[in-house]
Amino acid sequence: MDRLVQDHIYMPERAPLAMPSQTFNKVETCRQMETAARASSSFWRIAAFVPTLAITILVCLVFVRYLSQGGVSAIDAAVLALIALSTVWLVFSVTNACLGLVSVAMGSGKIRREGVVSSPSNIALLMPIYNESPWDVFGNASAMMRELAEGPGAERYTLFFLSDTRDPQIADLEEQAFLALRGVSYAKIEIYYRRRRENTDKKVGNIADWIENWGASHDAMVILDADSLMSGKAIRQLARALAADPDAGLIQSRPMLIGAETLFGRVQQFSNSVYGWLIAEGLARWSQHEGNYWGHNAIIRTRAFAESARLPHLRGWGGAKRLLLSHDFVEAGMLRRAGWAVRLLPRMTGSFEETPQTLIDYVVRDRRWCQGNMQHLRILAARGFHVISRFHLLLGALAFLMSPAWLAVITLWAFVSVGQDTPESYFSPTNPFMPIWPEAPMNMAWFYLFFIYGMLLFPKISGAVLFGLNARNRKAYGSGAIFLGSMLIELVLSVVYAPIMMVHHTMATLASLFGRGNNWTPQNRTGAGYTWLQTFRFHWIETVFGIALFAGIFFAGISLLILPIAFSLAMAVPLSKLSSIPVARAPTRVFRLDTPHTLIEPKIVSLARSERVWMKTILTKNSSSQSIAAE
Repeated sequence: MDRLVQDHIYMPERAPLAMPSQTFNKVETCRQMETAARASSSFWRIAAFVPTLAITILVCLVFVRYLSQGGVSAIDAAVLALIALSTVWLVFSVTNACLGLVSVAMGSGKIRREGVVSSPSNIALLMPIYNESPWDVFGNASAMMRELAEGPGAERYTLFFLSDTRDPQIADLEEQAFLALRGVSYAKIEIYYRRRRENTDKKVGNIADWIENWGASHDAMVILDADSLMSGKAIRQLARALAADPDAGLIQSRPMLIGAETLFGRVQQFSNSVYGWLIAEGLARWSQHEGNYWGHNAIIRTRAFAESARLPHLRGWGGAKRLLLSHDFVEAGMLRRAGWAVRLLPRMTGSFEETPQTLIDYVVRDRRWCQGNMQHLRILAARGFHVISRFHLLLGALAFLMSPAWLAVITLWAFVSVGQDTPESYFSPTNPFMPIWPEAPMNMAWFYLFFIYGMLLFPKISGAVLFGLNARNRKAYGSGAIFLGSMLIELVLSVVYAPIMMVHHTMATLASLFGRGNNWTPQNRTGAGYTWLQTFRFHWIETVFGIALFAGIFFAGISLLILPIAFSLAMAVPLSKLSSIPVARAPTRVFRLDTPHTLIEPKIVSLARSERVWMKTILTKNSSSQSIAAE
């Protein structure tokens, strides 16, 4: 394997492309778009932001009027500030969903067959990998190459495996898998492999290394993650969308979640399939040419990216250089700053990725994302960024900042009722097992509770209703009762797991703000659960917090509205264990949380499964042969 470290023996002739360093302090001259942004963007943005602000102000005025009747205490003022922040977030999610509904009703957002303006005929497929399962990565790649080779099109595709793997055994398997793929004919599609000597700057440096050494030979690059899977049709559709829009620097697809076998994985997969499309539809409408980038399953114009999107380092404590971890949001902003459009195709099909299978794996992944998203706060004032690009950066940070805000609201609100006139004991000597709760004026608390749940459930219910109106979807499920049952299970489990995620997001946010980092480790994609001891060690903080809330409810007069949250937190360990239970083959269909892609499996997903088995067989056989030879 040392020879791979020393040189690029499996790579083509170099085609260097300059990738100059950028800065957040000054802006170079931007290109002018050949086609002006659609006038409709103003309409969609007014529709997104004005109602959000109006409803937030109205809710805050109601609370101010209520609190001012008895004088506003410091706790009341803190609660009001946090309510304002959380209300903006909630209302905007509903407004975004409403825009999606309007967009679907108007028929806008459909993928049009536009004429090709300038064909990006030479397209690289880049797959950065880091200590991943070789048979899964190379098996998925083989499936994509087979579909691309079979389909029509004048584009020329080249696949590059860009390895940052540090484990020598996995690296050796990668080389064997690459050689196995290279021995297969994919109709003029060339395949290359490169393993870096040092994984400098992680994925960002991996992509930059390829651009600086081979980028000049390729008009565009499709970025794939280790768990990415795209049909040949989807890849060609991205290529033609880029060719049809001379202003587009990046076009993002909406990846659908696949491969979930466990309860938690199926909850995420169901939510993504049934409700996620509506959120993406609304996002595409108000973002327009100032869209976002999610780091994979997207096509990028190579020279545009090289000229404008090399990330500078941030300065940490003591002047140390810090890599921007959530690089994708920032790269999208830098492309738009340079005069390139960034677009989302919410209705494009055939783009897939996997999701963490257990609650613990999901939290571990979110910790890394949180650290990167908190860095976005430091570049909100970067020179030249479009206001919508800044808003994407803010949303990325708020996705995690909302958890400590909610936790603070819950904690402070719980203490608002403490100190009111309450009986010394909630228990009567005649009936010691039945508490008698005080009749405190909780109208505003109940109002806000219903408001929160209404805001949270509206996008889900709206998406589910429209999803169920599709005749193909109804036929796939067999009956409306099965679909409705699955939807109710997903809603209940999402509500139950939300407080646990809130606590972990809060801890991750505080750790990030105080400069504590997380190691860059590959995602656990096996679905294997954890022992009871491991689970308790991971969830002991929220367990203790939940027990403390229960004690406060029974003995300190804390509001009963906290009871569902206290239950979830106190039961974090068994709920986490529950998340890893396999349900994909459950005897009762409603518990499988099926989606159209599990009921009617796409061709590329079936093909990828068979290719992974084929690749694993080859690698296992080679490993056995090497072991025998060594003996």
